[in-house]
Amino acid sequence: MWVKICGTTSEEDALLAVAMGADAVGFVFAPSPRQIAPQIAGDIAKRLPLEIDTVGVFRDEAPERVVTICQRAGLRVAQLHGNESPATTQWVAARMRMVIKAFPAGAAAVARAKDYGAFATLLDAPNPGSGEVFDWEFAAEVPTGLRLILAGGLNAGNVASAIGRTKPWGVDVVSGVESSPGHKDPVKLREFVAAARAASVDTPEDPSDGPYDWQDG
Repeated sequence: MWVKICGTTSEEDALLAVAMGADAVGFVFAPSPRQIAPQIAGDIAKRLPLEIDTVGVFRDEAPERVVTICQRAGLRVAQLHGNESPATTQWVAARMRMVIKAFPAGAAAVARAKDYGAFATLLDAPNPGSGEVFDWEFAAEVPTGLRLILAGGLNAGNVASAIGRTKPWGVDVVSGVESSPGHKDPVKLREFVAAARAASVDTPEDPSDGPYDWQDG
């Protein structure tokens, strides 16, 4: 189970996420209470272990700028969280080690997720970033064969149920591990990662998963 802690705004919280067992740390560059400057994100990312996926989160940003920011900040992954087209997503994917394309649950575009050429498909609440839980039945609309990352109102109390219902490749959390917007709570973070790991024991592995070319070496 790939576990991403998003909305990171400080080195302390990034290191905490890593210490608690997270696989990925996300930095939000789109307008948000958790928005961070690319230079600060880059300074934090360079202090993290190489095996950690550092993720830049964008919303309807120019594709050239997405790639430039990620490369300058040393981020491994671009997450596109807006109305990006398949062509835009494919353009970014051709220039990044890994791209995640996010969709609101219930959006018509979810059925065409394969057209975007992303490494993984993230399903979020209809109001992304709201911290609201959505009906997990919407996960069935994601085409088979794609890596699903589940987001939207997850926390230590519901992530096991979410994993059991949707069998995702990964989970993504923000507000569910915070003490306030942009500030992580050590206890919530530890309990979330532990719950996700425990639930993933019963989730069948995708035989197509890893190692990936961007992880080699």
